[in-house]
Amino acid sequence: TLRGVLGKTFRLTGYTIQCGCIAHCAFEYVGGVAMCSGPSTEPTTQNSDIVFAENVSKVVIAKSPSDPKSNICERVIGLEGDKILTNSSSDFFKSHSNGPMGHVWLEGDNLQNSTDSRYYGPILYGLIRGHIFFKIWSLSDFGFLHDSLNGHRFSDD
Repeated sequence: TLRGVLGKTFRLTGYTIQCGCIAHCAFEYVGGVAMCSGPSTEPTTQNSDIVFAENVSKVVIAKSPSDPKSNICERVIGLEGDKILTNSSSDFFKSHSNGPMGHVWLEGDNLQNSTDSRYYGPILYGLIRGHIFFKIWSLSDFGFLHDSLNGHRFSDD
């Protein structure tokens, strides 16, 4: 009957909308899959690694401030208000910087080959797409990410 078909259609539509909302919330607030580009966090991640991003780890995936079509994978070094010890890419010059409100300071683990906040400055929180804790691809490095090779760069001064 028409009534039975309409009832099933509405129920299916309702379930579809509910599943879509759950999936949206999961990908928006829990995490999702993304691809890294660039050598910035080598050896933690490699160019073209496929990773799962979540919201509590220190390595993040963000929209590149210089190329919004690509993602960058960097380590969070400082949050707004933090006093941050920054190094030049040559590791020769060091300076202190305070993180501005609404921004985060990012640096790659591979300081000699990283285009990061030392180059483009602190980035807006809104550019961060997620936090990375698990590498899906390449299979040789499949698993949880390792801690920073560079240690902490917060200043006590």
